[in-house]
Amino acid sequence: MAPKKRRTDEQPMSSRVTRSSTRRVNGSTPVNSVVPADLPKKKKAKTSSKEKGEVDESSKTEATVAKVVHGSKTIVVEHCKQCNSFKTRAIQVKNGLENGLPGITVLVNPEKPRRGCFEIREEGGEKFISLLDMKRPFAPMKALDMDKVISDMIDKIK
Repeated sequence: MAPKKRRTDEQPMSSRVTRSSTRRVNGSTPVNSVVPADLPKKKKAKTSSKEKGEVDESSKTEATVAKVVHGSKTIVVEHCKQCNSFKTRAIQVKNGLENGLPGITVLVNPEKPRRGCFEIREEGGEKFISLLDMKRPFAPMKALDMDKVISDMIDKIK
């Protein structure tokens, strides 16, 4: 290792340049200053889901409520958000019912879902499937034959 060089009085002392030191030099707000409360805080502009081309969940439920008024049946599929297998089965049920029965409305999680829950029910009426408080690996739900479940539901509704 080489010995450290000693600083002599002839050499200027180099200073470290930091963000706060450049602010002090440039004359912008001092480090210890307080921002007045009168000034409005700037907020970042968020792009809404409507701008992205997606349909808002609340608008979906409002559209389905309008359909309910006209006399179509409404099926509610409530699924837990803990695992993707709940979501895939719920979407499978929704697509199967909408293709099998014209004029039916299927709502997926219109309210906050319960944990470990997979339930298919008619709004304000009969429950087709109710699996509650399931623990991992969600064996009762994974054991279901979804095609058979969908066809049985279509037969009950007709």
